[in-house]
Amino acid sequence: MTSQAPTTVPVLGTRALNRATLARQLLLRRAPMSAEAAVAHLVGLQAQNVKPPYYALAARLDGFTPDDLSVPMADRRVARIVTMRSTLHTHTADDCLTLRPLVQAARDRELGAFRKGLVGVDLDRLAVLARELVETEPRTMGQLRGALLAEWPDADPQALSVAARCRLPLVQVTPRGLWGRSGQVTLTTAEQWFGRPSRPAPAPDAVVLRYLAAFGPASVKDMQTWAGLTRLRDAFERLRPRLVTFADPSGVELFDLPDAPRPDPDTPAPPRFLPEYDNLLLSHADRTRVVPPAHKGRTWAKNLAHRTLLVDGFVAGLWKLDDDALVVELFDRLAKTRRDEVAAEGERMLATMHPGTAYDIRFGTVRG
Repeated sequence: MTSQAPTTVPVLGTRALNRATLARQLLLRRAPMSAEAAVAHLVGLQAQNVKPPYYALAARLDGFTPDDLSVPMADRRVARIVTMRSTLHTHTADDCLTLRPLVQAARDRELGAFRKGLVGVDLDRLAVLARELVETEPRTMGQLRGALLAEWPDADPQALSVAARCRLPLVQVTPRGLWGRSGQVTLTTAEQWFGRPSRPAPAPDAVVLRYLAAFGPASVKDMQTWAGLTRLRDAFERLRPRLVTFADPSGVELFDLPDAPRPDPDTPAPPRFLPEYDNLLLSHADRTRVVPPAHKGRTWAKNLAHRTLLVDGFVAGLWKLDDDALVVELFDRLAKTRRDEVAAEGERMLATMHPGTAYDIRFGTVRG
């Protein structure tokens, strides 16, 4: 149950929450920091596909080029691993080795949905065998599944794959994940890839502080949505003396770091082209701080996320790259000055991500 804030706490309106979140997300103005530092500050980048983390950083960092993320990934300073919400994220090496243990209980619960396919399977033995296999040499999931099926021929093959992914911190090895490169999803353990053991999971309190620094102000339910975890209220209550509290327009209690940026609601927010699955849109239970209620549900098609456009800090449309054009599909009409700003930002994004390739910029309207 979401707690209601006491009536005496300050209320943060939707625009105030929007500007605060954009500032934490490095989307009000591009930050002069390294890609590795940004991945750490943002507590990872959603990475179901290879390209989104690169576009996410292009929208956030001053002077970013794709090599700025490819190089630390090739050097094993960042990697792709399943963590929050049972989805792939790009994390720093330190976070791969610590955040995964934090969410292990959630991965164990996830296995419950596959118990019928795992009858007779000793999960501890499966974890040992799978670790030996992938640490001997990186394996594709098909190779790993085949080896496990030889051991438990009556088990469901998909359930065996899920069990290996849930019981072990499996990292996708390069060249998968590098910009402009291709490669099968091939896996080994985080410990093997980084050459050091996993560390104990951080106390939830420490992760609460990092979450607020990147996504706050936020409610307990917001963080639980981001992390895919439950029962985080105790951590917030322990931290309450170190935090400040507000209420959102619905009266929900929000927590924040005392010195975190909370810009004036009228602070200009330049247009930004965000990739599919950008964490900005996935990390709060109440997403009205970024997605206007009139556009709720328009950034998804079944289980697939669209690439989104921010105008004045809020989702205002979708975008895609065709063969020779950046196609911008708006939810509502924009004034000419706004369209010019969007076009300029589009040109900047294209010059960063696709230098030397000519694209037209075409505007349209999203139907429906």
